[in-house]
Amino acid sequence: MTQTYSAKPADIEKKWIIVDAQDVVLGRLASIIALRLRGKHKPSYTPHMDDGDNVIVINAEKVKLTGNKRENDLFFWHTGYPGGIKQRTKAQLLDGKHPERVVEKAVQRMLPKGPLGYKIFSNLKVYAGTEHPHEAQKPEVLDIASMNEKNTRQNKKG
Repeated sequence: MTQTYSAKPADIEKKWIIVDAQDVVLGRLASIIALRLRGKHKPSYTPHMDDGDNVIVINAEKVKLTGNKRENDLFFWHTGYPGGIKQRTKAQLLDGKHPERVVEKAVQRMLPKGPLGYKIFSNLKVYAGTEHPHEAQKPEVLDIASMNEKNTRQNKKG
């Protein structure tokens, strides 16, 4: 009879991965990043351990949204005061001061909730432009755009 493998903290080897989000469809990008953060691409995957990779996302402001999601999808939050519900579209966020938050929220909502999910989310670093301070980690490039032709699909009218 074989034993089920369970990774221990000493067995976990975390890599650094860099992803270019330019012209990649947001939902597909987020699902691949969430898979990498969780560690499900590894044969040593253990559900109760943080054995995923560290992911750096650059060019988050140039991510693609299919259909009318750019104008119609809304982010809501509440100020804490009566009548204090606020909203912004994804277009307003992408064109505003913190465009990386659109990618962060898409990935965060695909991760588990709770202490492990919050720990895993801290392994994600998102930057609006091409500059990032993680050169010392020697990140490997993960080309999501070339994985599947649908990952960079443009809107086709007619």
